[in-house]
Amino acid sequence: MALVRHVLDRYGDALLAAAVIVLGLLQTILDNDLSGTEIALNCAVAVALGILLVFRRRIPLLLLALMLASALAEPLIGESGNGEFFGLFVLVAVYTAAAHTDSRRMWLAGAMTAVMASVVTVNDPEPLNIGGAIFFGLLFGVPWTVGRMVHDRRQREIALEERADALEREQEQRARAAVAEERQRIARELHDVVAHAISVIVVQARGGRRLLDTEPAEARGAFDTIEGTGQQALGEMRRLLGLLRESEDQLALAPQPSLVRIDDLVEQVRDAGLPVELAIEGEPTELPPGIDLSAYRIVQEALTNALKHAGPATARVTLRYGEDSLELEIADDGSGSAAGNGGGHGLVGIKERVAMLGGEVEAGGRLAGGYTVRARLPYASER
Repeated sequence: MALVRHVLDRYGDALLAAAVIVLGLLQTILDNDLSGTEIALNCAVAVALGILLVFRRRIPLLLLALMLASALAEPLIGESGNGEFFGLFVLVAVYTAAAHTDSRRMWLAGAMTAVMASVVTVNDPEPLNIGGAIFFGLLFGVPWTVGRMVHDRRQREIALEERADALEREQEQRARAAVAEERQRIARELHDVVAHAISVIVVQARGGRRLLDTEPAEARGAFDTIEGTGQQALGEMRRLLGLLRESEDQLALAPQPSLVRIDDLVEQVRDAGLPVELAIEGEPTELPPGIDLSAYRIVQEALTNALKHAGPATARVTLRYGEDSLELEIADDGSGSAAGNGGGHGLVGIKERVAMLGGEVEAGGRLAGGYTVRARLPYASER
């Protein structure tokens, strides 16, 4: 179907011109009442008007004017201007003028059509009656009405496309603003992590130095705290720096990455067009910052990919708080793949996050249709 539409959009006018030329030539050649001169003249007219059909969308008024001139000249060229040949040209010319003119040009085309309808009616050899009036009214009225309907529909489509482009530009601007805000927030978060860790390390180092000779056990505890704080701060710095390197798509959805705000994320995705159901199993517990942040991002990335690739679908997000780990499940029943692409997007980005935390991830299609992402984040990786 798409191939047929493509061929018609690109070659439809040429095919129509060829068909009309053939019809005109056949009708002229098979008319036994025409002389040789009349046959040559009408063949030339058929070919010339047929060629004009190739450019009919660019010259709708010219084509209609030629048909009006042909109708006015009918008494001079005889009956060869009647029949299927002339009627088909009339249909195409009137439809083209109605479908491809605006404002003043449309009114001019309507006036020319009305004049041509009057001329054709007067030139008809049969006495004018109700049946003839209806016939000529339909001959000119139907293509005009259809042409205006097509024109109006095309204008609505153009308006919708312009509106969609404007909305897309607005969304891109909002996304860039959200990305800038998100990067600033991550930079502040990075500063807080480093400042807190260094403060703790300095305090513990001073205390450990004072206790080193008198209370070595207490000093050892202070050094253990220094080691743990340093490792945790180093892990947080690596994750935050990784986030700063991420693409704009990954940073644009939520301004505050935390499972505490998972309802806001779900609502935002719903507003974007993907119905999402949220389920929480187990007793929610306070999570280490890195796990909380990564869990939010995993849900965000999976829903973003479902929104982009699943097509018309619904999604379900399940958070399972276990004794030693947090389990995430994001499933959709769409027709596309929600795996996304490479370069840190989609499933690749999710795997990298889970790997940083020493967790596990599974992703793949469902037998009933759709896509599922499952991830397990052990608490021990942060605690």
